Amino acid sequence: MRFLLLVVLFVLSPAPPARAVESDPRVAPTFNGTVQAVAYLGTTVYVGGAFTKASWGGRSYPRERLAAFDGRTGALLSWAPAADGPVAALAATPGAIYAAGGFHRIAGVRRDSIARLSPTESTVTAFRPDIAGTPYTLAIGNGRLYLGGSFTAVNGRKARNVAAFSLRTGRLDRAWRASTDDRVHALAVAGDRVFLGGAFKRVASAKGHPHLAAVHAVTGALDRRFRPRAVAEVNAVTVDGAGVYTAGGGRGGRAAAYTLKGATRWQRVFDGDATAITTIDGTAYVGGHFDRVCLTARNGAQGSCLDGSVPRVKLAAVTGGGRLTDWNPQANGVIGVRVLNTGPTGALDAGGDFTMIGGLLRPRFARF
Repeated sequence: MRFLLLVVLFVLSPAPPARAVESDPRVAPTFNGTVQAVAYLGTTVYVGGAFTKASWGGRSYPRERLAAFDGRTGALLSWAPAADGPVAALAATPGAIYAAGGFHRIAGVRRDSIARLSPTESTVTAFRPDIAGTPYTLAIGNGRLYLGGSFTAVNGRKARNVAAFSLRTGRLDRAWRASTDDRVHALAVAGDRVFLGGAFKRVASAKGHPHLAAVHAVTGALDRRFRPRAVAEVNAVTVDGAGVYTAGGGRGGRAAAYTLKGATRWQRVFDGDATAITTIDGTAYVGGHFDRVCLTARNGAQGSCLDGSVPRVKLAAVTGGGRLTDWNPQANGVIGVRVLNTGPTGALDAGGDFTMIGGLLRPRFARF
């Protein structure tokens, strides 16, 4: 009982974020359908999802599942390579924007599930892998494009849910031999490691690395020392200098922080799934389907908080010490927030299925 009292007092004394992120959203384009992916190249922000129109400056513009805007002013740009299906993931590197998702044509050209686009022109390049399955996530590092999802082969070669491509040649990196026994929802690159998050229980047939694991960025070999033992399916992963952060599901949902060696730093439990996470100056920003943050780690049927809760509707922030902050912009909707990211301009970007943020009309995208 004494321990429970200490936990409750700890949570009810919210700490301010390490970096002030305003609850009121900044001016940015909005969209008529789901936003699922955000990426950055210089000061340009690239957005992907299931939308067909973007709104900016009181006008509506055709944007078939891909769009870009100026990160300094919020102005919608002319970049508009139309995709015929939803874009689930984006990754950017000088000279290229990579897109993955449920499309079959993009910029008028046949590209099944994955494509490489010009960052300035609405055109695709010759990069054309054959994916036997569905891609969910992309990450770039170490001269490679990493792909995660639910698939069995790439270019006719066996590939179990993860793969890597050379950024220089576009070829499948056959020396990178990571694999999992179930879907991979999220990837994050830090130094010589790639962190995988998803529904898997085994990595490279090895037990003891459920839902969150690290593999070598060049070989794909499992890092057996990194053993965080995440308790539920991981939907999103991000990394900073302090460690690894996850957003996941389970009974309710949870966000967690680990050291780079895999030791748990903190975890927060919600009354619904956490689906997105990013960090700014040591503070973790979490998005998802939740409406409340539980005061303890105990929850019951349908994620209900058993020891009390505080309201945080679809968005919350947690300090490096695990304390809930008073940041509380409140998005609406059932699904809520699907993606959070931050880029060179320092803004926090949120995308999803919401239409309101803090009582303001912000359909599917908001910038803080």
